[in-house]
Amino acid sequence: MNNNLLAGGLPTTPDITNSLFRGTSFEAFQQIMLVDPASVLGVILPNLIGLIFVFGMIIFLFMLIWGAVSWISSGGDKAHIENARGRITSALVGLVILFSTFAVIKLIEVFFGINILSIDIGPLVIQ
Repeated sequence: MNNNLLAGGLPTTPDITNSLFRGTSFEAFQQIMLVDPASVLGVILPNLIGLIFVFGMIIFLFMLIWGAVSWISSGGDKAHIENARGRITSALVGLVILFSTFAVIKLIEVFFGINILSIDIGPLVIQ
């Protein structure tokens, strides 16, 4: 019997691995969790911010195309044209908000001297 397990401690190396995730980014994520759980934020946060930007751009394109198609298919009806114009305006405002958020993130990075999109967290220290 392992005395470390009998004393209630955790094993230092994982005994069970899933071969399905071998060679993937999930395996790298598991290795980071085992080595330094504080560095997980440095992996998740930049990926999450990038994912939010990608979803924002996809939503912008969808709304812009939807507004353009509804404008074209309005047939001269004033209510449909105003609805389509409002949808296109909302998409453009969303794009401006997305780019201004990116600009604010870059401004914070320059002002504080940190890299938010690739945070490297040591033990309670942001490097």
